[in-house]
Amino acid sequence: MSNKDEKRAAHRALVDSVLRGAGRAAPELRARAFAGAGLPPLVEPLIGKVVTAPGEVTDADFAAAKAAGFSEDQLFELVICAAVGRSARLYDAGLAALAAATGDRGAR
Repeated sequence: MSNKDEKRAAHRALVDSVLRGAGRAAPELRARAFAGAGLPPLVEPLIGKVVTAPGEVTDADFAAAKAAGFSEDQLFELVICAAVGRSARLYDAGLAALAAATGDRGAR
């Protein structure tokens, strides 16, 4: 297996684990956090910030989500899903840009 294939396999394993591994948050909710869309209104502000402006996440964002009934474990999982989802989209965009720049259709 080439180094490129190993990296892609590791990436797929990470995404699979985040979305389908054992956890406190429902897999459907983790998938929504990964996509950054379709979340319950009371947790959406937190996850939205994780995806678009992670440096702006505050304790108040977590407090609001906890007040909505989410446990700390669930919030941790949703934040990880959102961050991995964002990084996966950036990774895919980077591979697409590399493929376009080099004419390497196998880069993706």
